[in-house]
Amino acid sequence: MVTIKEIAAECGVSVATVSNVLNGKSNVGVETRKKVLDAVRQTGYQPDYVARGLRKKKTNMIGIIVEDICQFSTPAIMEGVMQYCEKKKYRTVIQNLRLYARWGEIWYENDNAYRSILNPVVQEMASIKVDGLLYVAGHARVVRYFNEVMAMPTVVAYAYTHATYTPVVVMDDEKAACEMTRYLISMGHRKIGILAGKVDNIHTRSRLRGHQKVLFEENILYNPGWVRYGDWERSSGYRFAGELLEEGVTAIFCMNDHMAGGVYDYFSEHGIRVGEDISVTGFDNQESSQYCSPGLTTMELPLTEIGTEAAAILLERLESEEENMPNIVLERSIPCRLIERESVKRITV
Repeated sequence: MVTIKEIAAECGVSVATVSNVLNGKSNVGVETRKKVLDAVRQTGYQPDYVARGLRKKKTNMIGIIVEDICQFSTPAIMEGVMQYCEKKKYRTVIQNLRLYARWGEIWYENDNAYRSILNPVVQEMASIKVDGLLYVAGHARVVRYFNEVMAMPTVVAYAYTHATYTPVVVMDDEKAACEMTRYLISMGHRKIGILAGKVDNIHTRSRLRGHQKVLFEENILYNPGWVRYGDWERSSGYRFAGELLEEGVTAIFCMNDHMAGGVYDYFSEHGIRVGEDISVTGFDNQESSQYCSPGLTTMELPLTEIGTEAAAILLERLESEEENMPNIVLERSIPCRLIERESVKRITV
């Protein structure tokens, strides 16, 4: 590896001059700057960021740990993180735990398995002297086991944690469900079926709470018989669509677009027209939702915004002179956005 000393010797200048050029300082002559930059390009010189970090006690490098890069929510969150870090001149190092690829959804309560993957990654991040960690979860849940291993500033994106002084950035599921329910009511619907996710899931509970809250505010009786719990997959939407229709609902609020796709499948097979005979909404605004026929009204998740906000909180924490930052907001909720298409019909009652 070419060193800064070798660059300086080749150009006949001091190490300090080369350092000033590489750091963009203006106290170097035009010809000298050109000579140094030409030498850097020709030799392929790369700064030793770890050594620099040891000298400065700060590397301007953030470690990003993702539970699984293939989760649909992860790439957009990472884009927000990396875009913000790039803007603030911080570099990023990414580690993919591949938890869903390894074990599907059976690892949530298996601490030993989780630790066997997480611990070496955290140790590696510490060894290369990252200034802080940003942990990107695959879905909203309480992530345990942070106080024990996170010996550096950490922010969690898309999940919760009980760890002291660990801020989290999540989407506002409850507020989004409130908005969707109000929209359906504004379109004349009072008999609203709910195709929920798994019963013990944080997203499910928060969205159902938002739905119930608006019904209460509008003096509409909540009917638990109009709720079915699916598993987020398209097949569960197909399985429960007929049952909800038999309950007499005029609209079905699906808690994700996959299940809404299954509802579309069932109604298409049975000659029932979505947007005419029955109204359907989704949640997530995945790419497929705009290609449904008719287009699916849904909620767009603020994934990039979650990543941006998480990065901003982490860098603010790193640059603060207060070690514990007692005034920091430990939970930040980002609102979703209603995407109105053609799957909801206005009715009169």
